Amino acid sequence: MKSNPLISHALLFGACLMIAVELAVRIFFQDNMSGRFEYGFHPSAGFIEEDGQVHLKRTGGRRFRPQSFTVEPPEGVFRIFVIGDSVTRGSSVESSYAGRLAVELKARGISAESYNLGIGGHGARRKHLTLVHSLNYKPDLVVLHINNSNEFEDEREFLRSTEFNSWHPRNWPMKSIALRRVYEMKTEKVFWRWIPASIRISQSKNDADAEIVAMSSEGATERWNQRVQEMTGESTRVAMANNIPILLVSQAKIIEELNGSRRLEDNGLEKIAEDQVTNGAFHLSMKQVLGNLEFEPLYADRSHLRAEGHEVMAKAIARKLIDSGILSLKK
Repeated sequence: MKSNPLISHALLFGACLMIAVELAVRIFFQDNMSGRFEYGFHPSAGFIEEDGQVHLKRTGGRRFRPQSFTVEPPEGVFRIFVIGDSVTRGSSVESSYAGRLAVELKARGISAESYNLGIGGHGARRKHLTLVHSLNYKPDLVVLHINNSNEFEDEREFLRSTEFNSWHPRNWPMKSIALRRVYEMKTEKVFWRWIPASIRISQSKNDADAEIVAMSSEGATERWNQRVQEMTGESTRVAMANNIPILLVSQAKIIEELNGSRRLEDNGLEKIAEDQVTNGAFHLSMKQVLGNLEFEPLYADRSHLRAEGHEVMAKAIARKLIDSGILSLKK
C-alpha cells in the first residue's frame, strides 16, 4: 500500500514545526520556564539575579509580586523578608504589612527595607523553600507568617511536581517545554474568561469538592498540622543556623459562634509558634494583636486583612522589633 505523499509531507512539516517551537522556547524563554513545572518547589524559582540585582517575579511556579533589591544589602539598612501566603501577600506590596513595615520603622528613625515574599496557596513546605533561598541575600530578619489552611494545595502541587519529574511513559510528552506550557495554560486558567460560565462553575466545584474530600479523610488534618509544626521548626532552625533572627507571626481567622457572635481563632498556631521561641526566634500573635480591637472591619473576609488590618499588624511588628531588641541583633 502506497503512502500518501501529502500526508507524509504534512507529518514531516508538523514534526519540524514542533521541533522549531521547542528550540525557540528553550533558547529564548528558558529563564522564564525554569522550574515552572515544579509548582513552587524549585529552590530558586522566582528569584532572578541580574547585574547585582534580585528581581522577584511571577515565574518558575512562584507568583511573587514584582519587586527588586540588591544582592548585597545596603550598608546601614535593616533588611527584612516577609514570607507567607495570600494573607501576607495582601492586595498590593504597598498596602501589605510587609510593605508598611519599612515605613513604620523609618517613622521611628530606623533605616529599613522590607520585601513581600507572600505567595497565595503556599503552605509550610513551600514557604520553607522560599525562606531557605532568601537567606542567600543576607536579611537582618525573616518574618514567617504561619498558617495551616494551605496544606491541601501544598500536598497537591508537590504530587504534581513529582509526577512531572518522573520518567514514566505517560509523562514523556511533558518533557517538552512547549507542551508543558500549553498544559499550564489550563492549570493557570489563562483562557478562563473565554470559557462558558457553566464550565468554570463546574470546575470550581470540582476543586472545592476535592479539597473537602481530602480534609474529611481520616488523619488528613492531623497530618497537615503536623507538617506545619515540623516545617516551622525546620525554618526556625535554618534561620538561626545562619544567625538570622526570625519572627513567627501566627494567623488568626474569624469564627462565628452558634449565637451569631464572632471571635478570633488561631487553630493551635500560637502553640506551634511559642514552642519555637528561643534566643533569636520570636513570636507575634495576630489573635492577640487584633483581638483587643474591633477586629471585624480589619478583615476583608474571615482570613484576609484589609489595608487597615495590615497597617495595624505593621505597627505591632515594628513595636515588637524595638521592644524585644531584635533590631539590636543586626550583624
